Amino acid sequence: MFKGTDHQLAGRAVLVTGAARGIGAALARRLFERGARVGLVGIEEPLLAEQARLAGGAPFRSCDVTQRDQVDAAVAEIAKELGGLDVVVANAGVAAQLPIVGGNPEIFERTMAVNVLGTYYTLRAAGAHIGHARGYALSVSSLAAAVHLPLMGAYCASKAAVEALGNSLRIELQHTGARVGTAYFAEIDTDMTERGFGTKAASRIGRFGPFTKVAPLERAIEALEKGIATRARTIAAPGFVLPLLPFRFVAQRFVDAVIRRDIADALAIAREERVELTTPQPGRRA
Repeated sequence: MFKGTDHQLAGRAVLVTGAARGIGAALARRLFERGARVGLVGIEEPLLAEQARLAGGAPFRSCDVTQRDQVDAAVAEIAKELGGLDVVVANAGVAAQLPIVGGNPEIFERTMAVNVLGTYYTLRAAGAHIGHARGYALSVSSLAAAVHLPLMGAYCASKAAVEALGNSLRIELQHTGARVGTAYFAEIDTDMTERGFGTKAASRIGRFGPFTKVAPLERAIEALEKGIATRARTIAAPGFVLPLLPFRFVAQRFVDAVIRRDIADALAIAREERVELTTPQPGRRA
């Protein structure tokens, strides 16, 4: 727990997407505990309603972030209920194993739709509300934006795009006084990590070094709490992620070398293995 964030977070109006479970749900609860007024967006309505209850009866909207009209409506309605917005956290995301050659193209398409279009639609809709001297937009990217793993091409590409969106928005909002941050996490102990990376093909590659060591969820929430309080440009967890980012090209060569020996077997398994996206999608199956 970080000391001294209460006065920085108290009273701030924060909208969090992907708030039904995982990082989004835990973050909404933490910010509420620190005195923020939170609004929740997600697609799993029963879970979302429960998280809203735990956050003091926070306003919430069931919303598919791949649908621009739904995002526009959800952001506008929550902003009205909260009396404006100070912070938006574009956290909604999915992942699934995908061999680029021979994999299911629907996995790639839906991953890009949720992670990239969903982030864009969220930032687009919330931008007018947070474009002020206390405003802050945070996009949740990943270490996968910087270091790319096999079988995760869709996820890596989507999170690299999220990083790029944040960098562009930072420049565009600078004149308003608002700040823009990007969050980078390695594997965090959430449903997404368990369902997205706990496959037979991934186990064939094996775990190597800190890149695939699962960190407690609390590490991510502590980093987010401090980063949102200070409107940080970069938020990262666990500790090795931040210093690694400037050396992404060296890290990529390391990954290439280590995985080379097992990739053929892993690809063969992955092309036969049925996987689902980490969050059930409305009206779709992976």
